[in-house]
Amino acid sequence: MNINFWLNGVNRHAEISPDTLLIDFLRKQGCFQREKEAAKLRTVVFCTVLMDGRPVLSCSTLAARIEGKKIVTLEGMQREAQEFGSFLANEGAEQCGFCNPGFIMNVFAMLNEIKDPTEEQIKEYLAGNLCRCSGFVSQTRSILKFLKYKKAQEEA
Repeated sequence: MNINFWLNGVNRHAEISPDTLLIDFLRKQGCFQREKEAAKLRTVVFCTVLMDGRPVLSCSTLAARIEGKKIVTLEGMQREAQEFGSFLANEGAEQCGFCNPGFIMNVFAMLNEIKDPTEEQIKEYLAGNLCRCSGFVSQTRSILKFLKYKKAQEEA
């Protein structure tokens, strides 16, 4: 089966088997940030990618679904990930780092949908991310500080 799609801003074409999982396909495309494949749990969202701006779990999505879609992986968001990652680190939210890729991808997906989210909206949007270390407290703090920083940048 042939598919045409965009991966991190580059138009691509590939031949896949209809039962290929997106996570496996992305690894073959050189996207290795998902090496832990923690997504076998289907709740950690380490395997989160953006499909047309919306978060999807690449571990439970067939690659065939990306036909004609724009896919963004963590590799395609390095600048944004570094910027937001520093807020996670400053708040102690990166303890083991296991949930950070999912948080990063979901925060940017949320910001595409909700321009000025409330704390309640943040918690609701990120409810699928599980943190084994801190349980959202430091993540929520880091997101709120990041939003305040971004707003100040826009106003400047």
